[in-house]
Amino acid sequence: MYKILIVEDDDALCSKIKDRILKWGYHVVSIENFENILEEFAKYNPHLVIMDINLPYFDGFYWCNKIRAISKVPIIFLSSRDNNMDIVMAINMGGDDFVTKPFSMDVLLAKIQAILRRTYSYGENEGQIIECEGAILNINDGTMTYNNEKVELTKNEFRILYLLMKNRGKIMSRTRIMRVLWESEYFISENTLTVNVNRLRKKLEDIGLKNFIITKKSQGYMIP
Repeated sequence: MYKILIVEDDDALCSKIKDRILKWGYHVVSIENFENILEEFAKYNPHLVIMDINLPYFDGFYWCNKIRAISKVPIIFLSSRDNNMDIVMAINMGGDDFVTKPFSMDVLLAKIQAILRRTYSYGENEGQIIECEGAILNINDGTMTYNNEKVELTKNEFRILYLLMKNRGKIMSRTRIMRVLWESEYFISENTLTVNVNRLRKKLEDIGLKNFIITKKSQGYMIP
């Protein structure tokens, strides 16, 4: 089921859009905290965003830019202004489509369906990010972002973090991690895994994520 996030501060319009989309079988969530839209986006990890331009605190262009730093998810802009500059800005900021208010719900729904088909035509429905307590792992470019700080990860660092974040709260044994990294534990030493984990921890600490990965003695590693 596709997940759609609505970023619209007009409660009546938001409810109208939400009700119509729900009838077509999509999962829909609307933003409640307009001060921290990026955090809610990361937690929900939608397949498509409907973004109003005129919002409290920061406008839709600002939040589009923030989302684009961590995700390529499709964004449809909504606006009561139909001047060419807004349309140009929306597209240049990374928007995928632009709908001028007032609009037909049928037109909006058609645009949603078309973009979802175009974007996920090969069944790539898995989210492009994984979020954990405000830390965001970007699957597309192998980076970790926390409090607007981003760190580049090596291939092995990314695989370790991906496994631990996907299995948050569970202990991942050293053997299992080594199998994920190198297919079989026989191709790598215990010391090499330790070096990789320590290097990853240092990178995470540099962006403020201290004790993000913990060691369970004689068992393995986990993210609590």
